[in-house]
Amino acid sequence: MNKPEVHASDVAPDPSRSGAALAYLDQALWKRFHAASSTEEFATAWLTLQCSMLDGVHAGVIVLGAADQGPYVPVATWPDDVRPSGALSQAAEGAIDARKGIVNKSGDSACAAYPIIVDGILHGVAAVELATATDAGMRATMRQLQWGCGWLEANLRKPGTRAVIGSGGDAALAVELTALVIEAEHFQQAATAVVTELATRLSCERVALGIRQKKHTRVVALSHSAQFGKTSNLTHAIGLAMDEAIDQYGALVYPQPEGQAVKVDKAHADLAEISGDRNICSVPIADSGELFGAMTLDVSASAPFDSERLQSIVRIATFLGPVLAVKYREDRWIGRKVFESLKTQLGRFIGPRYVGRKLAAAAVTALVLFLTFATDTYRVQATATLEGAIERVAVAPIAGYIIEANVRAGDLVAEGDPLFRIDDRDLRLEFLKWSSQKEQIQRQQRDALAQHERSEVNILRAQLDQADSQLRLISEQIARTRASAPFDGIVVSGDLSDKLGAPVERGEILFTIAPLDEYRVALQVSENEISSVEVGQQGQLVLAANPGQVLPITIEAITPVSTVADGKNTFRLEASLEGKPDFLRPGMQGAARIEIEERSVGWIWTHEFVQWFKLWLWSWWP
Repeated sequence: MNKPEVHASDVAPDPSRSGAALAYLDQALWKRFHAASSTEEFATAWLTLQCSMLDGVHAGVIVLGAADQGPYVPVATWPDDVRPSGALSQAAEGAIDARKGIVNKSGDSACAAYPIIVDGILHGVAAVELATATDAGMRATMRQLQWGCGWLEANLRKPGTRAVIGSGGDAALAVELTALVIEAEHFQQAATAVVTELATRLSCERVALGIRQKKHTRVVALSHSAQFGKTSNLTHAIGLAMDEAIDQYGALVYPQPEGQAVKVDKAHADLAEISGDRNICSVPIADSGELFGAMTLDVSASAPFDSERLQSIVRIATFLGPVLAVKYREDRWIGRKVFESLKTQLGRFIGPRYVGRKLAAAAVTALVLFLTFATDTYRVQATATLEGAIERVAVAPIAGYIIEANVRAGDLVAEGDPLFRIDDRDLRLEFLKWSSQKEQIQRQQRDALAQHERSEVNILRAQLDQADSQLRLISEQIARTRASAPFDGIVVSGDLSDKLGAPVERGEILFTIAPLDEYRVALQVSENEISSVEVGQQGQLVLAANPGQVLPITIEAITPVSTVADGKNTFRLEASLEGKPDFLRPGMQGAARIEIEERSVGWIWTHEFVQWFKLWLWSWWP
């Protein structure tokens, strides 16, 4: 697999973050990344930044080794000095073996890993572990790892590259621009300073920054311009070019480089014409997985945007996105807005107008009173399966081949009815063999007695006993090749009609038989409700075979061991069934409701959410 490169057709990075605004604004963190003097220090700083940018990450590791040979060992972990988990190590090994990015999910958590490949040579892998795994989050994580590994690849490529990155490269510029944003008092000042600095450092004729508002992008800053006409043809054309890149979710260059996927660039062509035949580049900027703006850069026709230059712009835009978004939000005083909104709504409610809102408030009040004081019987829901009170299994007594199957699932059987027969020809041949051997031993014993050879007689007597034992064993095995029903009942499971002549192993379950006159109900209750259930409580059962008939049940036993069903922990309960209608058959399924006690309607409707919220709050609260 070749090293991924960033081109004009590439999708702009879309990193997810875990409240990571502070991480982006942490100059010390960026300076640590900028000042790294060794590969290990660089990897550690890089991993810290990555894990701060990604939402839900609780562990990360970078593994490096000899090119294409290994062994590959961890050189950086996050948090520091924490040994990578087995799942994280497995994901890293999988990415090394596959030489491509992989995602391993396990329940709600997941691990993502991306290989570090330089000029087709594998050097290692970067991997992170997420506590929660959504499809959108995993896509954002893989995109973040993909572009982020470009820094590691550049660090490993050659000694000269390391010096560029460490001094005047993208990382240094990102640190300086971050500092400009932090130091600015307001967003407008920060935006103007950023685009002006970018225009100077990247030798651009003009750099513009726009913020997405509804379906269009508004230009908020132009390089070297504290004041500009926001309604001019130029700013309108720049906004349309930004919209064009955002709508296509990727960086866009005009004129488009040869060999790249064709994109819609009409707005960029119009902007190039207005600007005087220049090269135009627009790069979306994102925060928390959402594109909220874009940067548009133009240079002279003699300095086109090559792949390396575009890669630097995309990286810088990725770093600046969260920083600018934080500054933009900080410029609005949310507290004041909330206060004014509450004041307005209160005035409308007290005043003579807005009858509809008052009626809505009265309805809400009535609903609250109803939920508080109205009562109903609290019932626990459970899935139900009808079982025979006693179930017997018919197993293969020996290894062999099925030659006769007399019943199948659903058949009624009487005690002693044949169930199946196993081929006993080999056993009968074995019986004849030992019978013949026994006769031979008996002749030898008589000859030895005639010759008074006591020692030989003793040996032959032992061999004769062995032969008798083998004959008895084989006789018992032959008898067991035929199985019969142990009692009157119904065959719950088992069908050998398509297995005639097929081999079976000793102990293999072939049939399950249950009586027709005794039943029990197996219930599965969620772990959230099991504490409310007690032995002796009453309930109702409805089976899918006859949903119109409600059958009373009584809880007889609670199994204190949980099982997993449909991704949830459940507990098994056993209940007795009052009445035995003729339509009942073992294996029928349905639903049951167990009556607990009288509770308020509000509690019945909300208790599951309240329980979940309490658990979440406890786990989140420090």
